[in-house]
Amino acid sequence: MPEHAIIDVGDQDFEREVLARSREVPVVVDFWAPWCGPCRTLGPVLERLAVEHGGAFVLAKVNVDVAPTVAEAFRIQSIPAVKGFRDGMLVAEFIGAQPEAAVRQFLTSVLPTEADRLAREGEAAAAAGEPTAAETAFDGALRLDARHARALLGLARLRAARGELADALPLLERISPSASVAHEAERFAAELRTRADATGDEMTLRACVAADPADLDGRLALGRLCSRRGTGTKRRWPSCSRW
Repeated sequence: MPEHAIIDVGDQDFEREVLARSREVPVVVDFWAPWCGPCRTLGPVLERLAVEHGGAFVLAKVNVDVAPTVAEAFRIQSIPAVKGFRDGMLVAEFIGAQPEAAVRQFLTSVLPTEADRLAREGEAAAAAGEPTAAETAFDGALRLDARHARALLGLARLRAARGELADALPLLERISPSASVAHEAERFAAELRTRADATGDEMTLRACVAADPADLDGRLALGRLCSRRGTGTKRRWPSCSRW
């Protein structure tokens, strides 16, 4: 069995061992108690699957009698309760002693997909200074999942690094607000809009507004740019009419 594939977690280390760790590897949390009969049925199934998957996920066992704060935080009212975390977020859950086939199906919602694997491969290549390999991996992830948040963000960063801001912003607009990287994507989009506004990149701002007509920041930045260009320069900048 891989080291630390099955761990005991309590109130003090839940954030580190579950939420933080899930950014590196999926974590399945089993809320249980020694006096719970169904827990004694489900527990061995989860443990066997953790071993079988060879470290593809970590099984974190939380004794609700020992860790009442965590149990209360997740509103555990019935046990066994099982929750799957990936990238710091809850992605799947079930309650009760389910048959092994149902547990295996649950794991398919928790374990990384091929698109996830390619996105992480792209991130690693980008970090290693290999943009061509990174773009290939991100493109592969997006062919499998057109709204894969990490791949969209990674590809947007590559495009922005090449100065292709008009291509980068629409990618960021496709990221779901509920994605684990949504806040990071919003910050990066704001940074790109600021850069486009400062450098007078009308094409980028128009791409931003076209991708998301409700993007007030983008519309304001475009309005400021058009206002500046419209002062005695209408012939030079005819595209700054009405958007």
